Amino acid sequence: NGRDRSSPEPQIRGCSELIKTNADNVLILALAYNNRGNAYTTQGQYDLAIEDYNKSINLNPGFAKPLNNRGVAHKKKGELDLAMKDFDAAINLDSNYADAFVNRAQLRENQGDMPGALKDLDEAIRAQPDTRGVWNERCWARAIGGDLQGALADCNEAIRREPNVAADFDSRGFVYLKSNQWDLALADFNAAVRLDPKLASALYGRGVAKSRKGDVAGSKSDIAAARAIKQDVEAEYAHYGVH
Repeated sequence: NGRDRSSPEPQIRGCSELIKTNADNVLILALAYNNRGNAYTTQGQYDLAIEDYNKSINLNPGFAKPLNNRGVAHKKKGELDLAMKDFDAAINLDSNYADAFVNRAQLRENQGDMPGALKDLDEAIRAQPDTRGVWNERCWARAIGGDLQGALADCNEAIRREPNVAADFDSRGFVYLKSNQWDLALADFNAAVRLDPKLASALYGRGVAKSRKGDVAGSKSDIAAARAIKQDVEAEYAHYGVH
C-alpha cells in the first residue's frame, strides 16, 4: 500500500507479484493495480499509471480511489478536462472523499473558478478536517478571493495542526502582505524560508515586504533569488494583486 512511504520500485514489484498470484480475486487485483498506478505516478510514468488505473476501475467500478488517482495523472499530463471528469466521478461515488475534493478545488482554482474551489475545500474540511494541506489550500483560496479575515483564520489553523510546513507560513505571509502588515509578513516569510530555503514564493514575498519597509538591498537580493528558482514568480504575484 505504500503506507511506509517506501520508494516506488519495491511497491511496483510487490503489486506486480500480487497481480500474478491473485488472478481470480477481483478486489485484490483492483487494489494492486491502483497501488501500482500510484507508484508509476510517483515516478512520473503517467501513461503506465493511467493504464493501471483503467484496469482497477474496470475490475471494480465502485472503487473511487483509482478514479481520483487517474485524475491526478491526467492533471499532471495537462489533460485537464479528463482530470475534472475523474474527480467528479470519484466524488459521485464517495461524497466524503476529501482528497478528490481538494484535487478538484485545485483544478478549479487554476481555471479561475474561485467560488467552486472554495465550495470544494469546504466539503473536504467537512468530510475530513485532518486531510493534509487542506486548511492551507483554503487559506490561499480565500486570500486570492479577498476574504483576508477568513484566510488568516485558516492559515492559523493550518500552522496549529502542522507547525513545521513552509507552505503554511508562506500563505500566511501572503495574507499579511495583502493586509499591509509588513512586519508580520516578514516574520512568516522568514519562517517559511528557514523551513524551505528554495521556496520561491516565500523569497519573493519577503523581497516585497522588505521593499515596503525600505530595505532596498535586501529586497533586490530576495527577489533575484526567487526569480532564479522560478522565473515567473513575479507574474504570479502580480496576478494575485501584489507588485
